[in-house]
Amino acid sequence: MKYTIDKQDKYSLLKLHEEKLDSSIAPSLKSELITTHAEGVKNIILDLSEVKYTDSSGLSALLVGNRVIQEDSGIFVLAGLSEHTHKLIKISQLDSVLNILPTVEEAVDAVFMNELENDLKEGEEDH
Repeated sequence: MKYTIDKQDKYSLLKLHEEKLDSSIAPSLKSELITTHAEGVKNIILDLSEVKYTDSSGLSALLVGNRVIQEDSGIFVLAGLSEHTHKLIKISQLDSVLNILPTVEEAVDAVFMNELENDLKEGEEDH
């Protein structure tokens, strides 16, 4: 699996450099997402702008990433989806489960909003 990872203070940006997110890539993506989270990353942005095709095993990897991150009050955001991938997510009715934004910049904003919300919740619990 070809990808780059850009670790920032509040999130990691993982960019897939693959045309297909299918059964040959999905297991590697799953383990990379789990490992990244295990290293202490609470928020992950997955840039899929180079991915043209996704199948059910690719969707499964996305759901694993989403679940692992949400268990820790983090946010998992998909950015730059191809029309095909977006349609597949909609057909599977996962558009209500997954956080999907058009651009990485918007995904970064979503991470910061999520962090603010978590900080506010923690502040309320302290009182």
